[in-house]
Amino acid sequence: MKKEQLTALAACDSETRKSIVASHIAAGVIIPFPDTVFIESTVKLAKGAVILGGCMLFGNSTVGEDCVIGPNTMLFDASVGSGTVLNNVEAEDAEIGKDCDIGPFVHIRPNSRLADKVHLGNFVEVKNSTIDSGTKVSHLTYVGDSDVGKNCNFGCGTVTVNYDGKNKARCTIGEHCFIGCNTNLIAPVSLGDFAYTAAGSTITDSVPASALAIARAKQVNKEDWVTKKKPYKE
Repeated sequence: MKKEQLTALAACDSETRKSIVASHIAAGVIIPFPDTVFIESTVKLAKGAVILGGCMLFGNSTVGEDCVIGPNTMLFDASVGSGTVLNNVEAEDAEIGKDCDIGPFVHIRPNSRLADKVHLGNFVEVKNSTIDSGTKVSHLTYVGDSDVGKNCNFGCGTVTVNYDGKNKARCTIGEHCFIGCNTNLIAPVSLGDFAYTAAGSTITDSVPASALAIARAKQVNKEDWVTKKKPYKE
């Protein structure tokens, strides 16, 4: 949490916090556990939004109609479109579209833009990236410095490798791409529309549209190796 958010918390006494929460409830926002919620006075919540326990909303954050925010969600200058669900999410300086399904345990970092109907599942991080509508990033994946098209599917454990220790580079992923589990995309690299990557691949060259990219070592089985080498202690 940044210093300015800590300052906002320190400056807001109990009665002020309760007053802000009560004003949102009176305006049609559903807050079933009001004693556990902090909402800065600059935040805008639409009628019909639900704010669950443990949420902290700061700055110029906005929440649309029929959203479910929480539990345990923090927004810092983030906008959330109507009908979106955020479960255990931290989002900062980000735009989240309508009817998205995000969480649990998702981190959306600054300069990220999610279009409508995007799904981010558990333990996903997005940073300085755009993700177009209908794309699914279900679990254990990092999307950094990337531009992702519509209706893509990211397999578990995918990483956009955007930093070489000195410079940042971007990945560009077209529409309807399928990224196999444990794929490393070494930026700068691009995938054309409908491209596939095989699970376990490290992609260093661009993949043409509708192509399958396989970049992994050929499996070799050494028969009776364990019997001969006896690598175990017992």
